Amino acid sequence: MKCIRASFEVEVEKYEVGKNMEDGFELWTDVVTKGWIVTDFLVKITRPDGTIWCPYVKSRRGCTFIGEGDYIITEEDNSKHVCGADKVFQRFHKINEEIEG
Repeated sequence: MKCIRASFEVEVEKYEVGKNMEDGFELWTDVVTKGWIVTDFLVKITRPDGTIWCPYVKSRRGCTFIGEGDYIITEEDNSKHVCGADKVFQRFHKINEEIEG
């Protein structure tokens, strides 16, 4: 069966450190030793004490770590998802904003 993704409005924002877009952080050493994910392109934040942390968002499927250049998708119910720059605008189309005048 072939399907087309249901159409609904979402917020699409490129991830930026320091903007409180993530739901939390995981210690880099824990991501590497406990995870089954490719860590090469993850956002890594070094704190003053020298520890390295990786931001993530929570969804009903669990935590998704944020990679360099990723976008945060926020749905109307405030659930969040991570989408790579290579796919975000294939899955989501910009809505023309009205010009205020």
